[in-house]
Amino acid sequence: MPRFAANLTMLYTEHGFLDRFAAAAQDGFRAVEFLFPYAFSAPVLQQKLQNNGLQQVLLNAPPGDWDAGERGLACLPGRETEFRNGFAKALDYASALACPRVHVMAGIAPVSTGAIVLQKTFEANLRWAAEAAQPAGVEVLIEPINTRDMPGYFLHHQDAAHHTVQAVGAPNLKVQMDLYHCQVMEGDVASKIRHYLPTGRVGHLQIAGVPQRQEPALGELNYAYLFEVIDAVSAQCGWDGWIGCEYRPARGAVPCGTSQGLAWLHAWRESQS
Repeated sequence: MPRFAANLTMLYTEHGFLDRFAAAAQDGFRAVEFLFPYAFSAPVLQQKLQNNGLQQVLLNAPPGDWDAGERGLACLPGRETEFRNGFAKALDYASALACPRVHVMAGIAPVSTGAIVLQKTFEANLRWAAEAAQPAGVEVLIEPINTRDMPGYFLHHQDAAHHTVQAVGAPNLKVQMDLYHCQVMEGDVASKIRHYLPTGRVGHLQIAGVPQRQEPALGELNYAYLFEVIDAVSAQCGWDGWIGCEYRPARGAVPCGTSQGLAWLHAWRESQS
């Protein structure tokens, strides 16, 4: 049965960030993920996890200057030192929070730099990060992100991500397969789940409705069917990862807006009981 983690960056925004842990636990979540933890100390976040019986399953490495439009550093030549310092900080948080996965954002591709140079830089940085993360038992993840939401993002197709993982050759480098981004860029999501999950190269899944990135019950994807596909494939290949709920609730930040939009999750749980 798929295991769902609440993305606290996007869900429960009707609460302050530190109050979202309790809200997620009250709705039955047993795991959480979020983008960037660095506005808070690791001990504060660790206490929130412990108080609410939650497991941290994913966090992001620093992305560069987010407010200035940067979306990761891993493919950017000349930013290697900053990338390494940021990743070391992410590893410190992952260790403190017992988080087994760190997502490394590739970055916006500079128009003045060729794709071959960007790819070589990307692979070299990922090779270093995977080696640094190995002693801590942490997986490094890369995620194809659609270019409608993030124009110019360097990594945007599943096959490119898997090619990169194979080129680097590190056992703890894997793909973060977001089905929302996959549908926007490529479609044929069920077939891609059947193809990629058994490879052992998928470390994490994420979901959202398409096209508006709202609850999975809204939009063009039939997630009840996709969950059945994930269940069947997982039973065959032994995949036991988490599915991150990384969507924007349709009711926004109104009181109980996130909780009111969880009918899809309650229906799935009831169908499996």
